[in-house]
Amino acid sequence: MISRALETSCVQNIDSPLALAQAYETRDKLMAAHSELAEEGAIQIVVIKTTGDKILTQPLADIGGKGLFTKEIDEALLNGDIDIAVHSMKDVPTYLPDKTILPCNLPREDVRDAFISLTAASLSELPAGSIVGTASLRRKSQLLHRYKSLNVSILCYALGYILCRIVIKEFL
Repeated sequence: MISRALETSCVQNIDSPLALAQAYETRDKLMAAHSELAEEGAIQIVVIKTTGDKILTQPLADIGGKGLFTKEIDEALLNGDIDIAVHSMKDVPTYLPDKTILPCNLPREDVRDAFISLTAASLSELPAGSIVGTASLRRKSQLLHRYKSLNVSILCYALGYILCRIVIKEFL
């Protein structure tokens, strides 16, 4: 049995390829589990720009870290503007906002980090002084601990922009 609120659900998501893929996967799973949601227009994906989406000029840790990709979405949920919020767990703060719950999770995908380089097959093959970019302070610390000769930069850009910077050889 599905609640009346889900019969014309608005599923929210932030404006990124990963977030949209998660929203569409959530929509598809809801439609498979509840035939009444398979009707055209029964589920709408609503894109909400969050603080984390808008601030592209400084590391997210400098402006507050967790919750930057969830605050506006959670507010829309609490205000009744949307029925379901889809978040990446990496973005969810330790403590959820009052009146919200975390009722389910999608199955975890491959958790390994990706290494992308035009000149090396692995981090150990990078020459001393190479610049490695990451969006994670934790990953930066791990890299510097293991590869002391690398320069690790914190990135505050979307993946597509980072890949473009690799192609123009800003990062090795």
